[in-house]
Amino acid sequence: MNRNAVAVIGGCGHVGLPLAAVNAASGRQTYIYDVNEQAIAQIERGEAPFLERGLEELLPEIVGNGTLRLSSHPRVLAEARFVVLVVGTPVDRYLNPDVDALFDALSPCVPHLRDGQTLVLRSTVYPGLSRKIQDYLDGRGLDVDVAFCPERVAQGYAIEEIRELPQIISAFGPRGLEAAREFFEPLAPEVVVLEPLEAELAKLFTNAYRYIEFATVNQFYMIAQEHGADYHRIQQAIQHGYPRLRHLPGPGLAAGPCLLKDTMQLAAFYNHQFSLGHAALWINEGLPDFIVGKLKQRHDLSQRTVGILGLAFKAENDDKRDSLSYKLRKLLRLEARRTLCHDPYVRDPEILPLDKVIEESDILVIATPHREYRERAFPADKEIVDMWNCLSPRSESAPQ
Repeated sequence: MNRNAVAVIGGCGHVGLPLAAVNAASGRQTYIYDVNEQAIAQIERGEAPFLERGLEELLPEIVGNGTLRLSSHPRVLAEARFVVLVVGTPVDRYLNPDVDALFDALSPCVPHLRDGQTLVLRSTVYPGLSRKIQDYLDGRGLDVDVAFCPERVAQGYAIEEIRELPQIISAFGPRGLEAAREFFEPLAPEVVVLEPLEAELAKLFTNAYRYIEFATVNQFYMIAQEHGADYHRIQQAIQHGYPRLRHLPGPGLAAGPCLLKDTMQLAAFYNHQFSLGHAALWINEGLPDFIVGKLKQRHDLSQRTVGILGLAFKAENDDKRDSLSYKLRKLLRLEARRTLCHDPYVRDPEILPLDKVIEESDILVIATPHREYRERAFPADKEIVDMWNCLSPRSESAPQ
């Protein structure tokens, strides 16, 4: 076992690959174990399987010099002192945590773990699950320390933010905590120590707060729209020269693979008494319905073609997981004569060229605030639903 080597379980994805790349770039021997052989082949060619700033430049070097190695077999885990598991706790269709998913991912890895290793849990877990994993390994006679050290980076900027943001670390004993510190101190500017349950809640609180924050402004937007007021003029006015609202985000489709999921995990942990979280769910998930409802008030949609601009869940990104643009598309397909879609990054068989979508649509909905739309000059005769305020020359707000 290499005392400085790292192995990442599920390392070809959005959480694991940036962390593996940063470790390899720091000089650590790094292994990726992943069952996605197509992604492994792509990375071994030095190609990034998704958009991530700086990744395309790093991969050819670290793959070429052998610092990053990939395998579809878990035997590579035995080579590393630090084993990172990036599989988190998803929620099921009833919005309850599915704790089996993490154990299902860990089970084939257990025969290849070795005494003296540290298992670093990186993705969101249901509170108390880190303790259960420590007990699970102890019960199998493995002297492996479990450390929960959550990632809190922005997707698309992970390589930068791993190196720039403080890292929360936790473990169940001094040896595990010291190993977690040794793992992250060469990467992050500082580490912040918590107890494991505190670290688990810190991750959930972070994402739930963001989700509630977006819900707040989304409801403000709905209130203003319902009464014929321009919400964006209101927000610009209340933020102008007023420091206490400097960081108020703008309205827009709040989605992606983490915010809703983590808010619902926190709600489940609190016996479904997390009323703020549930209210945020109703508001954010209801925004596509609100948009379609307002369009129906103004138009006979059965005689209109509606173009959706943006299918990714955030700007300048190709990730469409849990994007509310797809919910919007589903709703419009029930109401509109035709529904057309464009996105400059997402791979989807139904995406059409932007010029075609603009030309053939009667109404355009900017669902994702990509830079391409912000810089585009749209025909004056098109009705545009611009909840992000992309087209206002006065707008200085960043995408959510």
